Amino acid sequence: MPVIKPITELRNTNEISELCHQQQEPIFITKNGFGDLVVMSIEAYDKLMSEKVIDRAIHDAEQEVAEGAELLDAKEALATLRRKHFG
Repeated sequence: MPVIKPITELRNTNEISELCHQQQEPIFITKNGFGDLVVMSIEAYDKLMSEKVIDRAIHDAEQEVAEGAELLDAKEALATLRRKHFG
């Protein structure tokens, strides 16, 4: 369940920091009852960015296949890479 805090609670930075590290999820900050900010630990941010990169790569690969890109057999592709990089 998402954690939602009013902006006034940002005054207690230690508590917000601890909460971010415990939850490993974004903390949503509201201002005047409306969403305003998202705060998260660096670890949660890094995980989110890593997932974004992976999602983008999958999306790009799906687009290539939809546009008619040639599919390769995994065993053949790995064998080619091994020969290329490991002699």
